[in-house]
Amino acid sequence: MFDAVAERYDTTNDVLSLGLDRRWRRAVVAAVHPLPGERVLDLAAGTGTSSRPFADAGATVVPADLSLGMLRVGKHRQPDLSFVAADALSLPFADGAFDAVTISFGLRNVEHTEDALRELRRVTRRGGRVVVCEFSAPTLPGVRRLYRDVLLAGLPGVARVVSSNPPAYEYLAESIRAWPAQQELAALMGRAGWRRVQWRDLTGGVVALHRGVA
Repeated sequence: MFDAVAERYDTTNDVLSLGLDRRWRRAVVAAVHPLPGERVLDLAAGTGTSSRPFADAGATVVPADLSLGMLRVGKHRQPDLSFVAADALSLPFADGAFDAVTISFGLRNVEHTEDALRELRRVTRRGGRVVVCEFSAPTLPGVRRLYRDVLLAGLPGVARVVSSNPPAYEYLAESIRAWPAQQELAALMGRAGWRRVQWRDLTGGVVALHRGVA
């Protein structure tokens, strides 16, 4: 599915989010706070759009994704980045290999969430950090109703106009509805071995940033 949408993935996301995805990704970079020389794993990196700011900050970033189609498009557009094909449930990296790990809008797509969080913990050095950016549960009742009943319901229709693979965005809406709320995800992270887990709501809780320490 992701192979099929790779070419227009970034443009489609920009249109469907009304440009908010750029603001959310900037918040991720600020939360990770990459330092020159640090090693950062950007899991579910897709075409590497989310990875570029880490490289620009002087970190050694590894954009990793399961979709070979995404990786091919990313490598063509950003040949200087070291893209790696990787399964979130069995990462091809040594224990403690990274100073920071992050995953944006990809954890929903992993079959076993807690196992993926545990794998991220394994490849993070002691004292390193994780940042998870994911769609979440809007905190204001009015926003929640608008988001669930109007925006998500209309998403497949808009995707039919702007996307190369509209069924992929029907899946997107379904996966967002089924995703756990902020507190539930924080609990999963704690069970996976992350300490001092906290979260910050973005856009009224439409998206949440969860942070933790290894």
